[in-house]
Amino acid sequence: MGFSTVRFGDAPAYLSAATEIARHGRYPTSSERFYFRAPGYPFFLAVTTFGRPDAVALAKIATAAAGSFVAPLIALLSARIFRRRGIALATGAAAALHPVFLRYSADIQSEPLFTTLLLAAAFLLLAATDRPSTTLALGAGVLLALAALTRASALVLFPFLAAPLFDRRYPLRARAHLAAAGLLGFALALAPWIARNAAVFGEFVPVNDAAGNTFYQGNSDWGVRFFEIESRAEYLLWVEALHRDMDRQTEELRARGLVAPSERARAFIARAFAERRADPVGWVRLLARKSWEWLRPYPTPWFWPPIVVVTIGSYYLVLYALAVVGFVSAPRPGVRAFALAVLAVSMAAHVVILVVWRFRVPYWDPVLLLYGVFAAGGTLLPRWTR
Repeated sequence: MGFSTVRFGDAPAYLSAATEIARHGRYPTSSERFYFRAPGYPFFLAVTTFGRPDAVALAKIATAAAGSFVAPLIALLSARIFRRRGIALATGAAAALHPVFLRYSADIQSEPLFTTLLLAAAFLLLAATDRPSTTLALGAGVLLALAALTRASALVLFPFLAAPLFDRRYPLRARAHLAAAGLLGFALALAPWIARNAAVFGEFVPVNDAAGNTFYQGNSDWGVRFFEIESRAEYLLWVEALHRDMDRQTEELRARGLVAPSERARAFIARAFAERRADPVGWVRLLARKSWEWLRPYPTPWFWPPIVVVTIGSYYLVLYALAVVGFVSAPRPGVRAFALAVLAVSMAAHVVILVVWRFRVPYWDPVLLLYGVFAAGGTLLPRWTR
């Protein structure tokens, strides 16, 4: 992959939105043909490239710089959770060499920034709970909101800001203040963008207007056809046909006067339900396939060479196994329950809507590394990780 080469399929949309911000000072009402993307990453590119997001090399450097915080943040979380310096250093090193983190930081895509924001929010929330601080809790809420503005799927995590309520080390009043501060920070950080969307579209849109379209892609016949793909060539044909159909359906909705985000979303969701109600057994099968798509340890076989599929698959199998051991043996059951809940909620939210293998990485991989390296350090290398 060249330094000035863009290979990621969503990169042109991100660059186009960032260019609109840099040149005209506004965010486009449509960064795709049928919806607009979450604004966080385009704004990040517009700022960090000094108004030149079309300079691909600068955009790649900025994205890699954002991703460079992932390993230190995971190390800091490990130190606070397990309180073992060696384990924390080993976890940071493992995260720095984690192949999927490295791969995603090499192109123009939102995962590096999104992962950094998620981890920073998690660290501040944990720190705010360990040593009660409404300021840190407020900051955790702000960072989670910024993560949601980068990838709207993070909206499902906002209830986790109330986690301090369950920490019985402190009086209920103190815990309630921490939870309220986190939720307040989340609301305050989202408020300007919600106000912008209300002014532009005349209705409540928390982040972007892609929810209905995304639900349709993941649950309609198009979602079924995706799991029948067996080669890159078939995938490209599927994408082309999907976009044509989305264009056609979007134009039909416009012709009917359904142009508001909520109207389009309801229409696409209704169509997805109609298609799946015609085949309820197939819908169960589709949900099972999406669940496996999320859980499988190896990358897409028809997209990657066999050596990559086998190597990455073997690596993840080991990481999964170690993480299970880590969950069983780790201290701090409250933190463990929080981590397991994040795994469950993030998976469920995507299985219901749309699953792509890379969507799992920001939510699951930091947790797998935290508990997997703890297990390896506690059982295999105890002398070097004290």
